[in-house]
Amino acid sequence: MILEAVVLQVKKGMEAEYEKAFRGASKIISSMNGYISHELQRCMEVEGKYLLLVQWETLEDHTVGFRQSTEYQEWKKRLHHFYDPFPTVEHFEKVYTLES
Repeated sequence: MILEAVVLQVKKGMEAEYEKAFRGASKIISSMNGYISHELQRCMEVEGKYLLLVQWETLEDHTVGFRQSTEYQEWKKRLHHFYDPFPTVEHFEKVYTLES
């Protein structure tokens, strides 16, 4: 499993509109091959700052399967105009988990 992590800064005053657009766009990403789950979290300290976490089966499911798809073009159209600056996307693999 690969974790895609993205810190997003949404333009001031557009947060509610962004959250609504994100909910609608979630159908796009969740339909992709290799998709496992995703969540969007709002920062409590910084207005307009969000953390997007997406779990993929493989790195290529995101970088090739999603990013090079027509579905990604629709995702981009719905969401990318909200960001300033444009976010950096990073990928992580699990090293350690403590289970209770």
